Amino acid sequence: MNIAIIGYGKMGKNIETLATQRKHKISYTIDKNNQNDLLEINKTNTDVCIEFSTPCSAYNNIKKCLEKGVPVVSGTTGWLEKKNEIENICLKNNTAFLYSSNFSIGMNLFFELNKSLSMIMRNHNKYIPIIEETHHKEKKDSPSGTALTLKNDLPNNPKIISKRKDNIIGTHKVKYYSDNDEIEIIHNAHNRKGYALGAIIAAEWIEGKNGIFDFREIISLIRFNS
Repeated sequence: MNIAIIGYGKMGKNIETLATQRKHKISYTIDKNNQNDLLEINKTNTDVCIEFSTPCSAYNNIKKCLEKGVPVVSGTTGWLEKKNEIENICLKNNTAFLYSSNFSIGMNLFFELNKSLSMIMRNHNKYIPIIEETHHKEKKDSPSGTALTLKNDLPNNPKIISKRKDNIIGTHKVKYYSDNDEIEIIHNAHNRKGYALGAIIAAEWIEGKNGIFDFREIISLIRFNS
């Protein structure tokens, strides 16, 4: 495929490396220094855009690509108040949009574990759920989009504790406290490769499709290779 990478920071560079290893071509790498190049992206030079930019720029980046009929895979969090608008633009232009708050394969398995555990705990109201997320200090949004996804699968509107520390890729904990004991599940990302791999595989899957997709919904349909 020809892949445009929108957001050329640490994640974008990881995506570029892995996409090249998987025999894809990079049609564009877009960051704040060459925003005008975004206007050149179209269906003749790009099969899929992978967008990992910033909360303040994600909407316009995605909108411009979808209006050209180019499918978009997005992992940017902190902009979802406009997600319905993006979905309407996608459908209007007969293309595809796939969003996930986290493209790590392990984290998506963790999402399912969290959902299953929450079902078990619903009848045990003496246990209070709490979410704790820790990321590097450069992360723009707080709490993380991943923490908000975890929260959506838990009862009683649990508290989210957000921490920012140097060199932490991403750690998420879901805890159930009681007076007598506690239960904890944890996902700890060792590097950004897992996020990049999931985004690329999502791009491979979405190519040629029309519609709105969620990584959690299709993960069981995809064969993941490292």
